[in-house]
Amino acid sequence: MNADLSTGADDDEVTLGRIETEVAMLMRLGEATRRRTGAEHRVLDRAAYVILRHLADAGQQNVSALAARLNLDGSTVTRQVSAMQRDGLIVREPDPRDGRGMVVSPTPAGLQRMAAVQAARTRLYGDILAGWAPEDRDTLADMLHRLNEALEHRPHR
Repeated sequence: MNADLSTGADDDEVTLGRIETEVAMLMRLGEATRRRTGAEHRVLDRAAYVILRHLADAGQQNVSALAARLNLDGSTVTRQVSAMQRDGLIVREPDPRDGRGMVVSPTPAGLQRMAAVQAARTRLYGDILAGWAPEDRDTLADMLHRLNEALEHRPHR
């Protein structure tokens, strides 16, 4: 089809293709950057970091609520939580609302390691985006938040 005769649908398809490519590159470069950076980025694996960030924000949770919030299988979260407990990053306690269940909470050591990774990542993005105008950084943060919200609330098929 001649470019002059293209439709809005064709333009939208091209834009969506660009988005797909950029998100794929973002994921690849993000992982490559994490592997190449200093030890402070690697004191926690990605799963532990995300779990600790959520627990720090939301407070103690049972494993099923944690799995639902992170869009993961309960058995996956159970394995991650067990490993984190062995590492002293979280504790399991009886659920105060239902004594039959257990909840997990971050330990001070877990919160300290999470904060160290968060600070290192913040410095890294500060360096990477140093040449960007503050309003561009703010726009990027808003757009990434919108993308994450859309991904999180996408209906399961």
